[in-house]
Amino acid sequence: MSEQYYENAEPENINELKEEDSKNDTPVMMEAGQENQSGHAEEAAPEKKHGKKARKPMTTGRRWTSVVAMGLVFGLVAGGTMFGVNTAGNYITGQNRKAAQLPQTQTTGSEASSTGSSSSQGNGTVADVAANAMPSLVTISTMSVEEMRNFFGGTQQYEVQGAGTGVIVGQNDKELLIATNEHVVEGATSLSVGFVNEESVSAEVKGTDVNNDLAVVAVKLSDISDDTMNQIKVATIGDSDELKLGDQVVAIGNALGYGQSVTSGYVSALNRDLTLSNESGETITSSGLIQTDAAINAGNSGGALLNMKGELIGINEAKSSSTSTGASVDNVGFAIPINKAQESLKQLMNLETREKVSADQASYIGITGQDVSSEVTELYNVPEGVVVANVEKDGPADQAGIKEGDIITKFDGRTITSMTQLQDTLQYYAAGETVDMVVERSADGAYAEQTVTITLGSASQS
Repeated sequence: MSEQYYENAEPENINELKEEDSKNDTPVMMEAGQENQSGHAEEAAPEKKHGKKARKPMTTGRRWTSVVAMGLVFGLVAGGTMFGVNTAGNYITGQNRKAAQLPQTQTTGSEASSTGSSSSQGNGTVADVAANAMPSLVTISTMSVEEMRNFFGGTQQYEVQGAGTGVIVGQNDKELLIATNEHVVEGATSLSVGFVNEESVSAEVKGTDVNNDLAVVAVKLSDISDDTMNQIKVATIGDSDELKLGDQVVAIGNALGYGQSVTSGYVSALNRDLTLSNESGETITSSGLIQTDAAINAGNSGGALLNMKGELIGINEAKSSSTSTGASVDNVGFAIPINKAQESLKQLMNLETREKVSADQASYIGITGQDVSSEVTELYNVPEGVVVANVEKDGPADQAGIKEGDIITKFDGRTITSMTQLQDTLQYYAAGETVDMVVERSADGAYAEQTVTITLGSASQS
């Protein structure tokens, strides 16, 4: 607040009050020779012999009138003084100046107009944030096949239903694009998403990034009703780099598969690392995560972590329920910062969406391989991927120039980290298709990246 504001908060002009009072017909007694309120001097009374000024005799009525008039003047002066003191006091203590002191912020979902507050904070309540974000959230339901050992020592396949969450992050001419975690869609044989109005639509996995535990799911626009399209929207992306410890956040997700639920908490820590194991038994290390005490439970994976402006600042990933020593843990959840996820999501969104091919179109590449785990990568500086243990003679890989010892890291632009993932990816490619593969080949004690072009063979003829 400027000094000018303080200076303007002075009491009313006392002289003006006195001038107003002088207009009253009630006489005010003054000493001879003193100026009256109009600026004119009163006549001096004749002096007595003892040298003192003589006073006119005052009647009782005039005496009381004078007392009352002087009381009125005193009251007005005191009131003006108190008004000035109160005004100055209010300025110092901050009362009655909210418009000048508090920053004016915009509604949930928009940028804050204040300059002194954290950009991750807004004026929205948790209810405001949830209402603003819910049209951008979807539930994800999956069906997958798992093998389990039976009582007689053999194995049997079972269909297993899974649940997760997704966030609408984009749209192209044909598809609605949804971000989620890779472990939500891993191994799924079928996939469907549910929108805010509870309409459910089938979907396809557009691409996955195992290393960052991210995936993009695509839904054909032609499969979505007009009513649903009018109710959904792409999420507003925030800036996770602006987060500070103690910032309030809101987590939304399909907890326990019951439908969307809302929890709220605070940023407990930043740049946390977490080691995860997916359904294939692969160990994944997620780094640079946001830690929050907002409840994140099974089914919340892939959901939204939002700031108080309703902006997406993280993709919920996991929670810790116990330590390596077995001690229980409460209110420790983790989310992938959106600034970290954006580059990966953009690449996945640009991939071609594929549907699984029929059995008679199934393809193969003609190798046997083994996983190169992240632990081996760290210990021996070996690229992560699938190391080729054997190449089928005259098979598709052999004809493409792939050799034993090569490490497959990408297939048609999709990151490959395990043999299981490579086999799952091949389910979307028909025999006879030609694709590019990236391999790391050892030469002179170091690995060098090479791109080979392979024409996929027919699995039914292998």
